[in-house]
Amino acid sequence: MKAAIVLRVDAPPDYGVFDAPVPVANEVRVLMHAAALSNLVRAQASGKHYSASLDLPFIPGVDGAGVLEDGRRVFVAFPRAPFGTMAEQTVVARDLWVHIPDDIDDVTAAAIGNPGMSSWAALKDRARFVPGESVLINGATGVSGRLAIQIARHFGAKRIVVTGRNTSQRAALLALGADA
Repeated sequence: MKAAIVLRVDAPPDYGVFDAPVPVANEVRVLMHAAALSNLVRAQASGKHYSASLDLPFIPGVDGAGVLEDGRRVFVAFPRAPFGTMAEQTVVARDLWVHIPDDIDDVTAAAIGNPGMSSWAALKDRARFVPGESVLINGATGVSGRLAIQIARHFGAKRIVVTGRNTSQRAALLALGADA
């Protein structure tokens, strides 16, 4: 199969042919349509992230959008090494995918997974957010910040105050659910 392949961590991945993955127990094969190119992926591919594998070669990519063999559109995360998401196919554990709604395209689904999960985890796990509380979101003009506004509203925030460098985004942030 065609894939981006990390042959050396001190060079960009090469485009080439890699053996297709074969699912093992509790895994599903995913035919990939879009993969996120996040800071996490770049750090892993360059060997600079604590989760980076130095077992070469490997395919980079930790999340993305594709279809299961039965045709269901899914967002997937954390494929089994060495099969990342930047390939025609990957394999993930049966519980590491979620259905993609019909009104979200594959590229958008792949792009919002990582920043969406980081906002979700920050509010639920780190801040232990409780409905009715107020939230301050720093850096709200970025992708993660924009998603954090919507996630905080979804969780029942009473008041959402945002900050950001790009003042031209004020109206858009208010439209997403920010109060101030």
